[in-house]
Amino acid sequence: MLIRSITKKLVAWKSRSHHPLVIAGLRQTGKTFSVRAFGESNYGHVVYLDLRANKAVRAAFSGDFDVDKMVLSITANVADARFVPNDTILILDEVQDCADARSSLKYWDLDGRYDVIATGSFLGVKGFREPYPRGIPVGYEEHLTMRPLDFVEFAANMGISDEVLQYARETLLARDPLLPAVHAGLQELYHQYLIVGGMPEAVNTFLEAHDLNAVRDVQRGILASIRDDFGRYKNTKGEDAVNTVLKLRAEACLDSLPTQLSKEYKKFQYSKVNVSGNSPQKADGLQYLVDVGLVVKSYNLREISSPLESQKKANEFKVFFADTGLLVSQLEQGTAAHILDGDLSSYKGAVAENMVASALASAEKELFYLRAPSGSPELDFVVNLNGKPTILECKASNGRATSMRYVLKNPKKYGAHPAIKLAATNVGGGEGFVTLPSYALGFIGMDEEMLIAPTVSISLE
Repeated sequence: MLIRSITKKLVAWKSRSHHPLVIAGLRQTGKTFSVRAFGESNYGHVVYLDLRANKAVRAAFSGDFDVDKMVLSITANVADARFVPNDTILILDEVQDCADARSSLKYWDLDGRYDVIATGSFLGVKGFREPYPRGIPVGYEEHLTMRPLDFVEFAANMGISDEVLQYARETLLARDPLLPAVHAGLQELYHQYLIVGGMPEAVNTFLEAHDLNAVRDVQRGILASIRDDFGRYKNTKGEDAVNTVLKLRAEACLDSLPTQLSKEYKKFQYSKVNVSGNSPQKADGLQYLVDVGLVVKSYNLREISSPLESQKKANEFKVFFADTGLLVSQLEQGTAAHILDGDLSSYKGAVAENMVASALASAEKELFYLRAPSGSPELDFVVNLNGKPTILECKASNGRATSMRYVLKNPKKYGAHPAIKLAATNVGGGEGFVTLPSYALGFIGMDEEMLIAPTVSISLE
C-alpha cells in the first residue's frame, strides 16, 4: 500500500471538531483507495457508496434529509452497511453524480453521529451538471484536493527512510549543503520521479520491477481512461450524457501540449490546437482540462508586485501537465533514457519546468512568470512564498540564470525580490539568490529496449 501524505491530514481531521470532508481531484490519483484505507484503520465500520455505479442507492438522498431515514434506505440497499454512532464513517464516492447526496452533507453534520467523506473527480467542472437544486452546504463541509504523489511521497515509497527525509528537509530549510551521498541519491531518485510521476498505478508498477516501459504503458492507459470521460455531464434528467464538441476541443488541446512545450517561448497558442473553432471556443476545451485537474496554467505578469493575481495577463499563459510523468509518456521514445542520465535538455527544458509547475501546484500555489514584450528578460516562475513575490528559475543542468541575474541587478526597474535557482547541484549561493537542488521544492513547500531503472539506497552514515 502506498504511503500518502493525505493520510496525516485525514487523521488530523478526525481528531478535531470537524464538518463532513469533500475531497476533489483528478481521476486515478488515489482518492477512493486512500479514504477507504483510512476508514478501515480508524473506524469500526466503513459504509462505502459508489454513487456513479450504484444508481439504486441514490434514492436514499431524495427525501427530506432526515438522517435516520437516509440510514434506513442505505442499509436496505447495501447488505453489509452498519451504522454505529461515533464509530462509523460514510464514504460517498463520485458524489458529483448525485446532487442530493452532496446537499445532504449539512444534515449529517448537524446530526453529528457519523463522520462523512465525499470524493469526486468532476467537482467544480463547469457544465457538468445543472445547479444543485437543493443547494451546496456552504459552512457545513470542509475541502481537500488530492493530487499525484509529490517527490517526497515518491521517495518514501521507494524506501528512503524518514530519518533521511527529515535530514534533507531540515538541511534544505537551513540552506546548508546536503551530505554528498544523500544529494547524489536524491538527485538520481528525482530523475526517476520525472519519468514515473506520481499517479499511483504508475508508481506501483515502477515499484514492482523498475521497468520504465511498463510504466509508460500504464501512463498512456491512465490518460486514455481520463480522456474517455472528457465531456461527460449530467443532463436535466440526471442521466449521463456527453458534450461531443467539448470533448473534441479538450482532446485537441491536450494533444497540442507536447508541441506547445517544445517551443522556445512556451506560451500556449490556440493556433496550435488542431480542431475547428475560434480561440474562445477552443478555450472551453482548455479550461475543461484545468477543471478536471489534468493541467495547470501559469500566467505572464505585467510586473512583479503584490498581489500577483492583479498583475497577470489573462490572455498570455503557459500550460503544464499536473503530473510530469504523464507529460514524459507523451514525448518521443528515448526521452526517458536521457532524463535517467541526467540530461533534462529535451524539449528545451520543458520537463524540468513542468516538474517545478507540478510541485508548486501540489503546494496550492498560483503560478506566474515574467516575460518582457521583447522576450528578455524571461523568468521561469514568480510565486508567492512566505508572503513575498519570489523568483524561481529552473535549469536543466546548472546554467547561469541570466535573466534572473539581470532582474536582480536592476531593482529600480523590477523591484527587489527573493530569488531561488533550482539546478542539478547541491545547495549553494549566488549574488542575491540561493541555489537549491532540483528536487528541493518537494521538501520546502526509454528507449526501445527494456529500460530498467536502478534502485537507490541512501544512508546518513
